[in-house]
Amino acid sequence: MTSELHEYDKDPQPKGIHAAELSAIMLSSEQVLASTRKLHAGAEGSKVSPSGAPERLPFCRVTEEDLAFFRKILPGRTIVDPDLVEPSNVDWLKSVRGSSEVLLRPQTTEEVSQILSYCNSRNLAVNPQGGNTGLVGGSVPVYDEIILSTSLMNKILNFDSISGVLTCQAGCVLENLSFYLEERDYIMPLDLGAKGSCQIGGNVATNAGGLRLLRYGSLHGTVLGLELVLADGQVLDCLSTLRKDNTGYDLKQLFIGSEGTLGVITAVSILCPRKPKSVNVVFLGCETFEQLLKTFQLCKGMLGEILSAFEFLDSECMRLLNTHLKLPNPISDCPFYIVIETSGSDPTHDAQKLHNFLEEAMTSSLVSDGTVATEEAKIKALWSLRERVTEALTHDGFTYKYDISLPVERIYQLVTDMRKHLGNQAKSVVGYGHVGDGNLHLNVTSPSKDPALLAAIEPFVYEWTASCRGSISAEHGLGLKKRNYIYYSKQSQAVALMGNIKAMLDPKGILNPYKTLPDNLKQ
Repeated sequence: MTSELHEYDKDPQPKGIHAAELSAIMLSSEQVLASTRKLHAGAEGSKVSPSGAPERLPFCRVTEEDLAFFRKILPGRTIVDPDLVEPSNVDWLKSVRGSSEVLLRPQTTEEVSQILSYCNSRNLAVNPQGGNTGLVGGSVPVYDEIILSTSLMNKILNFDSISGVLTCQAGCVLENLSFYLEERDYIMPLDLGAKGSCQIGGNVATNAGGLRLLRYGSLHGTVLGLELVLADGQVLDCLSTLRKDNTGYDLKQLFIGSEGTLGVITAVSILCPRKPKSVNVVFLGCETFEQLLKTFQLCKGMLGEILSAFEFLDSECMRLLNTHLKLPNPISDCPFYIVIETSGSDPTHDAQKLHNFLEEAMTSSLVSDGTVATEEAKIKALWSLRERVTEALTHDGFTYKYDISLPVERIYQLVTDMRKHLGNQAKSVVGYGHVGDGNLHLNVTSPSKDPALLAAIEPFVYEWTASCRGSISAEHGLGLKKRNYIYYSKQSQAVALMGNIKAMLDPKGILNPYKTLPDNLKQ
């Protein structure tokens, strides 16, 4: 049985895609991009998508002897019942479906070590999986890879209330960590719409961004240490809790954002900020995106140290929220909407700064309407208008999702140009995201899967992004779907070096194969 890709055609890998050996002279980025473009047309007009799965690599298949070993080290936690394995074979978008027959649920780092040591010796491919909330097909098998779930590795190991450093196992759900910290007057430095399901190990493995990045920075800064298991079962203990450690290479950085291709993260230590005593959320409407950007500039200048989020969504997003989720618009209809959050330690001080900002924004005619929330229920209601856009899109039809980093002043132009480019081919073209860090979520929907629409979107969206020196993946990663587009954002020399690192740490390529790195790097 082979993997089924609902969103992308899983055609055999084109013959020309294995053009270069890692040790050979590297292709120029221009040559690589040209070959990627050719894949969209295919040989003699055939439709071959670089987003689809390559042919299965020559990994061994699971035998009864393998199952006996797994049952010995994981009694009652070696799952082979197809009905129980099935949810872990399908991604959150239901766009990628693997055919794994084995789900392993370790509870300790030692168990993960035993699993990987055995799988490496047997040449069995492994798919590490956290909360399975990824959007690029990186968290589910492509074929019959063994699923290694961290869901039972959910213990909080330590919290230092003086330094604010939390140490926990990788399977802790983000929202549970948030509840734990809030009881101790702290918060997590990241907040995601999928917080009720996603796990901290997966967050780190994908370098998840989210709603608080503007204030607290990325996980490359807040993660202080990692414990992980390499492909051969070796445990790498870099679980430092120090803010400063300048002894040699900072190895943990290599695994943040590596999408489970270099090692399986088993524990994390992360620096957590104090819980703010004062939180305000403002929902504003703007007539043009230029006004929205000017509002952002004004916001940074006037709110400064208390600004914790600046998000936007367009009128198409609001229409989908109204239509599919019955969420009412709290202000008058506008082409663009902004969600601003402030968090500080002095309610009076914060309220005065917010008042001054809103007064200036209104009198300058940058904002046409707005509402302010200080109570928790209303704050959640306003945030839901931004956080539930992804959910609303799932009700609108088949969704093609793009997670782009761009210079802030160009962030919405891609949406406008995509609408012109597609014309009436798409049902909806919507834009929303994190203005504060230049991250656009571009989504295109159609009534059903539409290969012609996909061919119109790609590679146009990637070429447009590359022309602005943007990134084709701001926070979702590359996974299966976007691995072959990496050259639009990275030079070929850098990609080849990534391939060398992968070959050194995972010479047999058993960890999350078919993901992150392009097919022309022989893994």
